[in-house]
Amino acid sequence: MTIGDAAPVPAAFRRAAATLRPTEVRPEIELEDIPAPQRLAPYSAAVGASVYRDDDELAVGRLIMLFDPDGQRGWDGQFRLVAYVRADMEPEITEDPLLGPVAWSWLTESLDAHGATYAAAGGTVTRAVSEGFGNKAEDPVTTELELRASWSPLEEDLSGHVAAWCDLMCLAAGMPPLPPGVAALPQRRREDPESFRT
Repeated sequence: MTIGDAAPVPAAFRRAAATLRPTEVRPEIELEDIPAPQRLAPYSAAVGASVYRDDDELAVGRLIMLFDPDGQRGWDGQFRLVAYVRADMEPEITEDPLLGPVAWSWLTESLDAHGATYAAAGGTVTRAVSEGFGNKAEDPVTTELELRASWSPLEEDLSGHVAAWCDLMCLAAGMPPLPPGVAALPQRRREDPESFRT
């Protein structure tokens, strides 16, 4: 190897990254490749998503895959998934003291429903109220739910984990999961992103 040559990308990372972009998602979801953070692990990849009803964006999120061949403390493996979901919610819903446990159960139950095995899951659920002042005093008060979570997938095929994250975003947006046996329509895109690069 000469100076300046990049180390080869591990095969395990390439295989897992290839499963981050499902061929089918619900028509309300738009996925796109986004830059992944570079300092959290030697190798990383990420996807972002928005959930729409008509032209209204109801929820946004990102899912980051981290890979370290040596593992890291607290990971229980070489891979770690980091998820973020933010959704607008009605004030009376965000005032419910059970919202935190319920939102966390959306994630764990979605992972279980898609057969996505995992370890060392942890995260936070935050309720945010935004109120305008000064020249923004006329802006309506908005309330949001934010869920941040990470877990270690126990398989290289991450498609079940991605599907669970998509379900989580839909649930946060007020859309129930698709019933068993109902197929999602092919993904629609507003623009053609570049093909996924590892």
